[in-house]
Amino acid sequence: MHGFQITFFTQQDRKHKGSLLAEWLLQCAHRHGAQTATLRAGSESYDSSGRFHSSHFFELADQPVEVSMILDEPAAQKMFEMLEREEISVFYVKAAVEFGAVGRAAS
Repeated sequence: MHGFQITFFTQQDRKHKGSLLAEWLLQCAHRHGAQTATLRAGSESYDSSGRFHSSHFFELADQPVEVSMILDEPAAQKMFEMLEREEISVFYVKAAVEFGAVGRAAS
């Protein structure tokens, strides 16, 4: 199948409607038909404005987080339309990909 890998970059402490933004994005990916989605925490990053973010032993609020998902074209379009309606500002990378599964299913 063909579609897109979309990765959103944010921080642990960002919220949307009372939920952590990264977790909200993960749930939205599921609702919009993502084939798979993963939330990853990083140790250090810098954002599109050049500001550094890092996780610290005592304070994880500024910890960089990325949410990566695989969507077919209609699902990707719905996802971005929803983000526009919700007025969410978040940096992303969108890349065309081929996806599928190989081998026998695990029993």
